[in-house]
Amino acid sequence: MSEAPATSSIYDLGYRRYDGVRLGRRHAVAALYTHSLRTAFGLGRPATAKIVPIGLAVLTLLPALIALGVAAIASDVEIYSANGYYGYVEVILALFVAAMAPELVGRDQRQRTLTLYFSRSLLRVDYAVGKVAALTSAMLLLTLVPQALLFLGRAFAWNDFWGYTQDNWQDIPAIVGSGLLLSLTMSSLAIALACYTKRRAFATGGIIAYFVISTGVSAIVANTASGIVRKLSLLPSGFHLLRGFTLWMFDVTPTLDAQGNSNGPAGDLVVAGLDFYWYAVAAGVAIAGALYIIYRRYQTVAA
Repeated sequence: MSEAPATSSIYDLGYRRYDGVRLGRRHAVAALYTHSLRTAFGLGRPATAKIVPIGLAVLTLLPALIALGVAAIASDVEIYSANGYYGYVEVILALFVAAMAPELVGRDQRQRTLTLYFSRSLLRVDYAVGKVAALTSAMLLLTLVPQALLFLGRAFAWNDFWGYTQDNWQDIPAIVGSGLLLSLTMSSLAIALACYTKRRAFATGGIIAYFVISTGVSAIVANTASGIVRKLSLLPSGFHLLRGFTLWMFDVTPTLDAQGNSNGPAGDLVVAGLDFYWYAVAAGVAIAGALYIIYRRYQTVAA
């Protein structure tokens, strides 16, 4: 006995082509940037995703809040200088980019959403620029907001707000310039390291390893070598690079300790003997190199 033939049905699901306004490439880049910036702080995600970024952001504010508390009691006491503030929070900033860069670029690879991104008006270079811009913007909040609080708090704690502002206004361009260059340098380097793996642990570990190992090795070379090797020894170091161009923008030269030895990264810069503006040049080269690496990665990566 033969089986009855299978029957089939046709359903009208009402599918039709989208005939509304197409916003185009510019809107796609803006949407990617906004989404990535929100992701950097865990916004729109579960509470557990907010713990690390928000916690690190609060930690970058702590020195400024402590300084404001001291200034409210004794306005003539300055425990954190504007030119040295980034030195106090540089480790926290490195942890932030190490945690967030893999989240911004690794999750798209793990979930295979790059095909969706690149199937429409969004170009591969747009994706790379949007991710770097988002992480840089997040870093600017962590660098400029504490400095703004520190400056305004001291001005209000002073007897003469406008007098303090007039005496210290020259710090404002240095604060903004160093914060922008620091944020762009750390963000571009972090994404350049993170975009080559979809594994979050590998990317985070690689970024942290770069800052820790490069700083330690460069400091040893600066304090043991001589000649041109000593002068150039700190350029590959992430933390020394950031400290060098920050001090250059503030026009500050640190001093050695009583025995003439270096006292941390700032002292290493004095021992190396390289003019501080070269660290700004090196930061520009590092940014350009990192952006090119990111660009090449997304030109060749399979969607």
